Amino acid sequence: MNNNFQRRRKLLLYFGLGFFGIGAAAKVFPNLRGENVPSTNANNTSAPVAVAAQPPTGKSLPEFQGISQWLNSAPLSIADLKGSVVLIQFWTFACINCQRTLPYITKWHRQYEAQGLKVIGIHTPELAFERDVNNIKRALRQREITYPVPLDNEYKTWSAYNNQYWPHLFLADRQGFIRYDHVGEGAYDTTEQTIRQLLG
Repeated sequence: MNNNFQRRRKLLLYFGLGFFGIGAAAKVFPNLRGENVPSTNANNTSAPVAVAAQPPTGKSLPEFQGISQWLNSAPLSIADLKGSVVLIQFWTFACINCQRTLPYITKWHRQYEAQGLKVIGIHTPELAFERDVNNIKRALRQREITYPVPLDNEYKTWSAYNNQYWPHLFLADRQGFIRYDHVGEGAYDTTEQTIRQLLG
């Protein structure tokens, strides 16, 4: 079966903080035909997926792997990012949930770059048209994305991060250790506060 269908997008709609104030809940998301379909887990079975930020992991950022091309930047390694606070964003341009996070991420890039924030938008596609570099470049122009965007068409960096979701954010401190992990939309205030704390 085509890998595009084996790796269905794990899209989450953030409809508020979860019960008892912990996290949020996954609901439904519009697919490309405008229908509502359930969010899925790694086995493509319908199941709610937690979207709350995870506690600090203390693990080092995995190296970028299998990147076919870098947009908005020369090729980078994790070593090149040491000394900066790093926001890793897994996304794909046709993902509606990803699209809703982009205004926040581009704002943080503009606002905090001079203070040492580096945003890396790892573009991992699901569908064939999302692999076309011209389509990706068009999306970057439309969304005013100027931070580095590596193209992870073979899912090798996705796998290195043990990722299963679009969108998914990782924040690492200046030593390259992951201190924050968030799946899905929302938690923008918490994410920005964490950026500020790590920059401080």
